[in-house]
Amino acid sequence: MFVDFNKQIDTIHKIRTGEIKTGLKLGISDLDTHFVLKPSDLNLFLGHANVGKTSLVLFMMLCYSVRHNSKWLIYSSENEPYELIRKLLEYLIEEPINRIIPNDFNNGIAFIKEHFKFISNERLYTYKELIDVAEKAKIGFKYDGFLIDPYNSLAKDRETSKALGMHEYDYEVLSQFRMFCQRNKVSLWLCAHANTEALRRVYKAPHEYQGYPMVCESSSIEGGGKFVNRCDSFAVVHRFIQHPTEFMYSFLHIKKIKSIETGGRCTSLDAPVKMRALINNVGYSINNESIVKILKRANAPF
Repeated sequence: MFVDFNKQIDTIHKIRTGEIKTGLKLGISDLDTHFVLKPSDLNLFLGHANVGKTSLVLFMMLCYSVRHNSKWLIYSSENEPYELIRKLLEYLIEEPINRIIPNDFNNGIAFIKEHFKFISNERLYTYKELIDVAEKAKIGFKYDGFLIDPYNSLAKDRETSKALGMHEYDYEVLSQFRMFCQRNKVSLWLCAHANTEALRRVYKAPHEYQGYPMVCESSSIEGGGKFVNRCDSFAVVHRFIQHPTEFMYSFLHIKKIKSIETGGRCTSLDAPVKMRALINNVGYSINNESIVKILKRANAPF
């Protein structure tokens, strides 16, 4: 019932002496400064529809697989598994699918099969059912991270929602997700959509992006501020998809990092992590250099 006081003091000593273990870094300063992969963390990714949330999150997951051999369990109700596998393959090889040579195709598929496992989206799951499936999957597939995309696609557990009401229901789900992370030492990545009000907000003159949709606030998530309250990290993905010259840039705004001692920190208001899509949308670059090529040079497993 009570915590081990001496164990907590030991952790404080490790923080004081710089011994505390930090999350996994990619070796890319722009990203590592703000986000690292931590076991047992609940991470939220928010964004408007069609800005490329899933694409960017999928790419980041692949990056940790290439750099650290990380493995992932994926439940994506809005994308067919073959679409995700194709995207991962294109990101890994940095070629569109119809230009990947047979040897690269076979090696790439083998890499993805080893590092990614997909939960069928042929049916809907409640959060309880999804946690049960994920814990059973952990027995035979020792994954490091679990993607749920998106939150609002999960079926409601009627008994729990009736007993608590929808506001408290969301808190209960987030609490159960946090406990799942702690029990299994898994980083859970949860994608979510913005609410209707956020869709109406545009930048005003004289802002350089006047007329274009504004970056979501943390409270813009469907369901409100309780999500940022309960998570360990909160990120917003944004892209000016109708801009004539900036449409190829994806912006990652880190709004919350609960434990800066273990790595990461919020981006400043006007300086998000900026990634440019490669030609044919087969990956991303930072500072004009392919991210995957940087990782492959770092004695990566592929």
